[in-house]
Amino acid sequence: MSPAVVAILVLSLYATFYQFYAKGVLARRVFGLSERAETPAHALRDDVDYLPSNKYVLFGHHYASIAGLAPMLGPAIAVIWGWLPALCWVVLGTLLVGAVHDFSALVLSVRHQGRSMGTISRDVISPRTRLLFLLVIFFLIALAMGVFVLVISGLFAAPDPAHVPATAHPEAVFPTYSLMLIAMVIGFLIYRKNWPLWPLIGLGFVLMLVTTWMGLYLPVTGVSASTWSWTLLVYAFAASVLPVWLLLQPRDFLNSLLLYLAMFAMLAGFFIMRPEWVAPMVNPHPEGAPSLFPFLFIVIACGAVSGFHGMVASGTTAKQLDKETDAPFVGYVGMIGESLLAMLAVLATTAGAFTSRAQWASFYGSWHQAAGLHQKLGVFIQGNGQFVHQLGVPLDAAEAFISVVVVAFAMTSVDTGTRLLRFNIEEIGQTLGLKILGNRFVATLVAVAAIGFFAFFKVNGKPAGLFLWTLFGTTNQILAGLTLLTVTIYLYRKRKPILYTLLPMLLVLGATISGMISGVTKAVRHEQWTVAAVGSVILLLALWVLFEAVMAAARIRRAHREAAAESAA
Repeated sequence: MSPAVVAILVLSLYATFYQFYAKGVLARRVFGLSERAETPAHALRDDVDYLPSNKYVLFGHHYASIAGLAPMLGPAIAVIWGWLPALCWVVLGTLLVGAVHDFSALVLSVRHQGRSMGTISRDVISPRTRLLFLLVIFFLIALAMGVFVLVISGLFAAPDPAHVPATAHPEAVFPTYSLMLIAMVIGFLIYRKNWPLWPLIGLGFVLMLVTTWMGLYLPVTGVSASTWSWTLLVYAFAASVLPVWLLLQPRDFLNSLLLYLAMFAMLAGFFIMRPEWVAPMVNPHPEGAPSLFPFLFIVIACGAVSGFHGMVASGTTAKQLDKETDAPFVGYVGMIGESLLAMLAVLATTAGAFTSRAQWASFYGSWHQAAGLHQKLGVFIQGNGQFVHQLGVPLDAAEAFISVVVVAFAMTSVDTGTRLLRFNIEEIGQTLGLKILGNRFVATLVAVAAIGFFAFFKVNGKPAGLFLWTLFGTTNQILAGLTLLTVTIYLYRKRKPILYTLLPMLLVLGATISGMISGVTKAVRHEQWTVAAVGSVILLLALWVLFEAVMAAARIRRAHREAAAESAA
């Protein structure tokens, strides 16, 4: 079956599942969403974190926040096991697990005053689970943002202007930082001067494209990766403490428009080019690679299911949802958009960037060859650059455009992730009675320090790269499983159908807990004690939450039986 036919089938599945599964089964039968229900955006409006938003604007913020690097990077690594396993998990994993997770987390948070999953777990499972959840979230976001800072700084870095590495894209620096200024001006004019939304967004989008073109002629070189990392950490601090309307929301929405354009161009170019597969359909035992199960799921990470998405849904999106009935579009379709991006990553790395099986094998011949994170993004950029090139865009301009998209979304995840980590640290402070952590500047400083630790973390004197990515992927999936576990307990308490969240939860937790055990064991064998310690702590926290949930389910079952007995009497 050709890649073009596969892509058409996948697009048809997306539309079908949204219409019948998300809007029908999940929204109506399982959660019973109501258009008249008051959401936290109205009940707790403060115009800083709580703000009723147009669903299309909110979709842009949510989509841009969850997309980031992961759906491009994870599948670009996972295709080492062949295009079919990666594509199946990217598509079916999204529709049956990942999109269900994102939508459910959003609804649950909306019905708990926009609180985070950690606080919700206290009410749904037991008081102890709040701190356990918050600690897992802390490690997850700090790990993820540390990896993103590491990768972005590598993409920006061109210390020697005369010899720019193939993996560096200094042309992306100017448009990336220009977008911050454009977004802040638009946010100020909309929310403080009441200027009309759409003309400003249109102007901002045009300016964004102009600065992208200018970036080709204004590459920022002569700056090391380390310096870029420090710059990104300073930016993350500023973005976390600013009001959501000033930078986060307009920047994310503009970024989402950029991604819509990029995905349309990539898909259109793909169907014009109609490439053939050069990667094997299934490659079950690549040299030096871990086993396909469970590491396919772990490596793909956000391309199919992501605990980080639950943090975005319950951290910023739930505080801005205008109506409950907007949740399927924002939550479920947002994850479909991420899956589409992941599908493009699979197509680019298996049918776009390479012209022969031998060329593909020279890059993906072993786990060691495929280990570089920058190189994987390079293949994504090259492959999709070839697709955009089919539309008549010069190849260098096409690749520059894709590189700006990659960096822009990575930056969006950094600023959103830092804000979420700040919320998380504030909640940890409340739980432990540490009032100083309630100060948003102090909490942000702690968040940036944790991110910086992982961004500069090294193994054997080298950036951790794939080690951190695997640890992030495992923690990410464990948190997704725990979020689905919390949703399942909530539905069970409400006497609602639970199979739609229970079965995905069992799959995700089973795969990732076994993967974490394997990863910790390997880290101990190689004397990577920091990785082993962090992994062990996360595993212990996850198992503790699981134990608490089983006890909560038993209490609910007894309560249901007692109520039934009293009714019968």
